[in-house]
Amino acid sequence: MQLAGRVSLVTGAGVRLGRALALSLAERGSDVAVHYHRSEGPAREVVEQIRALGRRAVAVPLDLAQDQGYGELVSRVVDSLGSLDVLINSASVFERGTIQTESTVSWDRHIAINVRAPFLLSQAMVSRLQQGQRGHIINIADWRAERPGTQYIAYTVSKAGLVALTKSLALALAPQVQVNVIAPGAILAPPGDPGGYFARLPERIPLRKVGSPQELVQAVVYLLESDFVTGEVLHVTGGEHL
Repeated sequence: MQLAGRVSLVTGAGVRLGRALALSLAERGSDVAVHYHRSEGPAREVVEQIRALGRRAVAVPLDLAQDQGYGELVSRVVDSLGSLDVLINSASVFERGTIQTESTVSWDRHIAINVRAPFLLSQAMVSRLQQGQRGHIINIADWRAERPGTQYIAYTVSKAGLVALTKSLALALAPQVQVNVIAPGAILAPPGDPGGYFARLPERIPLRKVGSPQELVQAVVYLLESDFVTGEVLHVTGGEHL
């Protein structure tokens, strides 16, 4: 798929990786719907930056922890921008939780935002595709999804579920929609991290460095431009997942 003239929806696009992805898609010619929950100001800044690039953009709010509003969100995107060709499920919640400390509130939030929301958005997107229209869905998971640990149990399980969802959707939606998942590693330090942990990470990464949002952008563009990749888990970790 060539991105020029397409319409993309990026969740969590006001900040961090979602922001980088939204701007990069616009730079490659896509119109972009910028989803946000609490980051209205940053999301509207992204919209203005996209419009400055000569592309159309709209900010669309939704609390992804809810179980409704997904169809209305997609309808707003289609009504505003004319169609929806690309869905990137980037929004995520990432909280520490062990067998001793994990709560039902945290558990439910991780599942709702990291697994259920991507499914409901995918469902809503597919319902609005026209006959003959090709689509792409890219989910952003984590290398932990395939290498479980003990410190982020609900998060890890939710991302493992996202990988399984990706493969199921790839089968269910072929050949009209390609569905893939990216499993990034150390790209951005967690919010509130003072920097010490992230600075030490290269010691445990085979390529001896952390990544950048550009690494993720390149992976997304590769998957979107490919016509023969679906159901794939693409690791962008510098080898950390090994």
